[in-house]
Amino acid sequence: MMEELVLATETVLQNGTTEEAPFLTDSGAAALAVGLSALAAGYAERGIGAAAVGAIAEDDDLFVPGLIMTVLPETLVIFALVVVFVI
Repeated sequence: MMEELVLATETVLQNGTTEEAPFLTDSGAAALAVGLSALAAGYAERGIGAAAVGAIAEDDDLFVPGLIMTVLPETLVIFALVVVFVI
């Protein structure tokens, strides 16, 4: 059991000597970072959007705070894109 765990860890962390291509290339890691951050932002906006629409239905003065709270999770995707282009 321990040998399989060590082999899997070395494969994921790319330790040791391997003649084949790396497990995760640079473009693959960038795509994974942006994709996961977009998925997390969508998951966060799901609850925030429902609550914002309900609050706006009750009181029209809550439109701007609801809009701001809905847009905030999208900064995760923007930061991920910035990191991809910087690195």
